[in-house]
This record gives sequence, C-alpha cells and structure tokens, in this order.
Amino acid sequence: MKKFLCAVLMICLLMSAAMAETATTELSWETFVPVLEAAELGGQFHTFSEVSAKMWLPEGMNPVELTEENKANGYIACFAPDDNSTQVTVVYTNVNGMSAEEYAAAVSKIEGTTEIEVVTVNGLPCVTYKMPEKDVVCGAFVTEAGYVLEITCFPASFEHADVLWGAVVCSVQPAE
Repeated sequence: MKKFLCAVLMICLLMSAAMAETATTELSWETFVPVLEAAELGGQFHTFSEVSAKMWLPEGMNPVELTEENKANGYIACFAPDDNSTQVTVVYTNVNGMSAEEYAAAVSKIEGTTEIEVVTVNGLPCVTYKMPEKDVVCGAFVTEAGYVLEITCFPASFEHADVLWGAVVCSVQPAE
C-alpha cells in the first residue's frame, strides 16, 4: 500500500510539473512506467489493428465479447475483470473532422460533464473529461481521419482511480 501511495504522489508531482511547464498539458507513457513499476502494478499492451493504436491495461482486465449492436455503434473493444467491478471500453466514432478544441466544446454541452481538458498524450491530441453521474472518466483521441478514439473507464470513483485510469489513457499511442 505504501508503494502505491508513493506512486500516486509521484504522478501528482509529475503532472503538476507538466502543467507548470506548458500551456497545453503534455503527458506521455514514459512518465507512468516508473510509477507503475514502483507500485508493482503489472499489465500489458493491447493492439487495435482497426485504428493502428495500442493501449496498456492492468493485469486482470480481460477482453469482453462485443455484440453486433456494440460493433455497429463503433465499439472496437471492451475489457473487464472476471467480477465485472471495472470496465474499459474503446469506441471509434466519426466526428466529421472536429479538432480537439471543437470536440471539447461539444462534450461540454453534455449535461453532467466535468473537468474537460484538451491535452497532448504521446504526441496525440486528446480531450479528457469526467461524467460523475455515470461514474466514468474518458480520454478521446482526435484522429487525422476525422474520427475520435474514445477510451471510457469505469468506475471513476474508486480509490486511486485517477492514477490507474490516467495510466490507461496515457498509454494510448500509435501501434508499432
């Protein structure tokens, strides 16, 4: 537990430093790797060939079979542990070429959406936000193809969720 709390404090310090250095927050996976190692949090990357991207997930998050309806609605992946206590979904949606700023403005109109930020993650434009009533945190990556790759993590309310879900969102990067 002490290692995990130390990791939380390290991430807070790193994020504070990043915000102080630039007007646009720039986050990277490399920032989280030593923190996760210090907290002894393991996981693995999953590649999404549909969008040529990859994302890290903590150990115990298993792929969930998508329904045809899910797929028709843009879902490309869903992950959950055996007890379904948490969930990460990945959706690829056409936003007709919106910029990150335009997407953030559109998200701000959704009732109950809070903490909307335009950031850069691993060099990619991203809009992060929370929906407390739905108990989710989201990271939406705006693509050059006019789409958004949206990562939704549930629940946002458990202890240290910001650290764990922050690591998931900050792991999104182009597949090699």
